[in-house]
Amino acid sequence: MSVLPSAFNLFAVMTVVGGSILLAWLAWRYYFDTPWTRDGSVRVYTAQVASEVSGMVTAVSVTDNQAVQKGEVLFRIDDRDYRIAVQRAQAALERAHAQLTNMRAEADRRNQLSDLAVSAEVRQSYESNAQAAQGAYDATVADLANAKLNLERTEVRSPVTGYVTNLLLQTGTYANIGQSVMTLIDSESFWVTGYFEETQLRRIQVSDPTDIWLMGYPDRPIEGRVESLGRGIMDPNSAPGVAGLPSVNPVFTWVRLAQRIPVRIQFKQLPNDVHLAAGMTATIHVRGRSGAARR
Repeated sequence: MSVLPSAFNLFAVMTVVGGSILLAWLAWRYYFDTPWTRDGSVRVYTAQVASEVSGMVTAVSVTDNQAVQKGEVLFRIDDRDYRIAVQRAQAALERAHAQLTNMRAEADRRNQLSDLAVSAEVRQSYESNAQAAQGAYDATVADLANAKLNLERTEVRSPVTGYVTNLLLQTGTYANIGQSVMTLIDSESFWVTGYFEETQLRRIQVSDPTDIWLMGYPDRPIEGRVESLGRGIMDPNSAPGVAGLPSVNPVFTWVRLAQRIPVRIQFKQLPNDVHLAAGMTATIHVRGRSGAARR
């Protein structure tokens, strides 16, 4: 009678061991057949906002983390000097126009006289004066246009649709030309960068569908697609060390770690009810053309 329990126990042990081996094999195949990574992050383009004219900031029209539309006024610069510049350019244009009218009339009058009344040299002289007046007038037209443009630039507008981030600008700050004073998040440029082991890259192709799980939304997969695969990463051994000698990291001969290559994942559609922020952690599964990703 003791043989039956022993046989049953042996069968149970073999079943458990066989099942464990099968599960381990399936997990191993899944790991290699379905590219996935937990090393992913949300990325986004940013726009550095800088004034194209210098002056004191008189008003800041936005707050930190505020949503803005392209073309919306972000802040204003003291425009008094620029209004005066427009008035001066307008006055210079009027003077140049009067001078041009007078010079052109004089030249036309000489051209209407006979050759006995005026010489060719005199005609040429008056025509040259008229042409010089025309050039001066054209220059003042350009100066006025530039003055008006600078006046418009005292209202600094958003170059993209997105969000204000890390706002430190305040009224009274002096803005210099080309100096970044505000950063905007381009809300239409979010993507995910997943760092996949190099052994998985041969199973990833451009346009492959993907499932993206954000750490803050673990039960909400977001559809995406592979946009591109990275073509290079930094080699730490290439950096020169002390005295210009190569800096070579020690490795174990029998252990080789796979490098991680960045893969750019584009959202298929940005979810309206998900708060996306650059730097968020993401898990990415690449489904391929015919496969389905499983968590």
